[in-house]
Amino acid sequence: MLDLHNLLVCHHLLDDKTIEDFNKLMGGASVNKGKLAAQFIEQAEKLGLSGNIIKVYILYMLAHKNNCVSYAVESSGGKIGTSLYKAFCHDIDILSKLLVLKPSIVLGCEYLDDYEPTVKNVSAAFKTLEENLLTAKTVEEKADAFIEYYRTYGSGDMADYRAFRWSNSDEELVGIKYFEAMSLDELIGYEQQKQQLNDNTLAFVEGKPANNVLLVGARGTGKSSGVKAVVNSFFDKGLRLVQLTKDQLIALPIIMERLRTYSSKKFIIFLDDLSFEEFEVEYKYLKSAIEGGASAKPENVLIYATSNRRHLIKESYKNRGVDDDDMHRNDTLNETISLSDRFGLIINYLSPNQQEYLDIVDGLLRQHGVVLDKEELRIKAGAWAQEHSGRSGRIAQQFVTYYLGQIYNK
Repeated sequence: MLDLHNLLVCHHLLDDKTIEDFNKLMGGASVNKGKLAAQFIEQAEKLGLSGNIIKVYILYMLAHKNNCVSYAVESSGGKIGTSLYKAFCHDIDILSKLLVLKPSIVLGCEYLDDYEPTVKNVSAAFKTLEENLLTAKTVEEKADAFIEYYRTYGSGDMADYRAFRWSNSDEELVGIKYFEAMSLDELIGYEQQKQQLNDNTLAFVEGKPANNVLLVGARGTGKSSGVKAVVNSFFDKGLRLVQLTKDQLIALPIIMERLRTYSSKKFIIFLDDLSFEEFEVEYKYLKSAIEGGASAKPENVLIYATSNRRHLIKESYKNRGVDDDDMHRNDTLNETISLSDRFGLIINYLSPNQQEYLDIVDGLLRQHGVVLDKEELRIKAGAWAQEHSGRSGRIAQQFVTYYLGQIYNK
């Protein structure tokens, strides 16, 4: 008789009502099979699960609900103790016997043998786990597949989301569901800047020396898009993004310590469109976090920031000595520029010239299968830039969106 109460490290599965009711059924208790089948269907639709729904639901819960194995992998940088590994194999052996059951036989519902949800789960992480389990023959190989999943993707929200925001009220990371699924190849132009960003991030995820990065330059040149794209590139290597607002910098020490506990993951703290007025003091927390604080910055954390200006703290004529009543003017100036200097890698983005702008428009149009005559491209895209705020990648994208809309409306 299969009884999930015999689980040692995956006992948390029984906290789920659907699995608890299923376990009662397998133990011979009187359970309404129709109601249980309806519970599985509800979960399949909610989570986008397909296939043998008993099997895939149990796998999903193992992958997404934290247990002491996933905690051990996270806190130890990917390792797991011998005794814990044996206990995990014991549980996988029990669960494996459930994964071969056909819902049509157990629940009398043939729809659940090969269920197709309305909206299918497209998680790359979960798909990889399913594929690895298909080739696993022994209990140990199946256990190893889960451990590798925890090591690479984590569990819970850490496996589902590429990017997070910080909740001040809960002091927790909150997954960003609709994170832009762009790649570096989709960003047209700025090849040198993309290469610098990619190389630094690659070194970071491989455990090599890497710098905090300041991406600075003209608006609409793709600075933020580059950061988001590079996170997508290295998601399967354990890279995640944590986006903070300027007012949340005061919480950096707490956030840093929280990220330190996910030692098998790498994090980019992302500060978009960063700048400070003279009266704003939040920059002091950022300076301390990057370098020189009482607690060293975690090795699994880097800070990437974008800004439209090289000096992140606004300087006034007073700082430069005009009507200056500051007895230590040089110290004040040094204070305003020292924050930028804390970033080891500064990547500059200049506004594109006319040909570079046209190349960006052309590249974006070609991604949609549209090729314009060079003269038509020059006239239409050039006129668009003149009518708007000048040449930039953002203006190019806006023109492409407009042009495609006109085509589709004809």
